[in-house]
Amino acid sequence: MGKKLILYIILSLLAVIFVMPFLWMLSTSLKADQQIFTMPPVWIPETIVWSNYLRVFEVMPFFTYLYNTTLITGLTILGSVLSGSLVAYAFGCLEWRGRDALFLLVLATMMLPMQVTMIPVFVLFKDLGWLNTIKPLTVPAFFGGAAFNIFLLRQFYMTIPKSLLDAARIDGCPEIRIWWSIVMPLAKPALATVAIMTFMFTWNDFLGPLIYLSDQAQGTLALGLASLVGQHQTDWSLLMAASLLMMLPIILLFFFFQRFFIQGFTMSGIKE
Repeated sequence: MGKKLILYIILSLLAVIFVMPFLWMLSTSLKADQQIFTMPPVWIPETIVWSNYLRVFEVMPFFTYLYNTTLITGLTILGSVLSGSLVAYAFGCLEWRGRDALFLLVLATMMLPMQVTMIPVFVLFKDLGWLNTIKPLTVPAFFGGAAFNIFLLRQFYMTIPKSLLDAARIDGCPEIRIWWSIVMPLAKPALATVAIMTFMFTWNDFLGPLIYLSDQAQGTLALGLASLVGQHQTDWSLLMAASLLMMLPIILLFFFFQRFFIQGFTMSGIKE
C-alpha cells in the first residue's frame, strides 16, 4: 500500500507539471495585456476578458482556416489508414520473395530527415503543377503514408493467427477480401492509433502548408497562428486564445479515443 501511495504521489506531481503549460495558456488567453507579464505571475485574472476569443474571429478568417485544415486532415487520415493498412498487410500477412529486404528499405526511409528530401519533393510537385493546392499535402498519404504507420500496422497484423487467414484462403476468399473483411475489423485499435497520430501531425503541421500554399484562402490554422506573431510586438492574449481553439479538437480526440491509442501500441509488440 505504501509503494502504491508513493507511486500515485509521483504520478500526480508529474501530471501537474505536464498540465501547467496548458493552464498557463488558458489563463493568459483570459487576461488583459497589462496582467500578462506581471511579477509574481497571476494565474487567475482579476478581470476575465472573454473578448480575446471574439477577436480571434475578427483578425483572421478562422472558419476558412478551420475548413481547410479539416479537409486536409480528413483526406490525410483516410489515405494513411487505407493505403498504410494495405501495404502492412502485404508485409505482415503474405509470403513473397524479397519481402523482408523491402520492409527494411521502408524502415530505412525513417532515418532520412525531411530537410534532405524537401527540395527534390518540392521540385516534383512544382513540375506536376500542384503548388498552391492541397494535393502535395494529401495525395502522398494514399500511397502508403508514413513508414512508421506501416511498421505499426505490420506488427499488429503479425499477432493475427495465420490459421484464420489460411482458413479464409482455403474457402476461396481473395486476399483483398481477407484484408477488408477479416484483418481490418481485427485491427481497429492499431488503425485508431494511426488515425490519431496522423490527425495530430497533420492538424499541427506548419512547414508543409507554408511550403506549398501561398494563397491565404488556402491557408490552415497553423499558418493563421503564425500570422498573429508580430515582428516587433505580439498580442499574447490573442495568440493564446487562438492556440487554445486550435488545440481543443486534439484534446477532445485524445480523451475519447485514448483507450484505442494505448491498446494499439501495446498489442503491436505482441507476437503470435
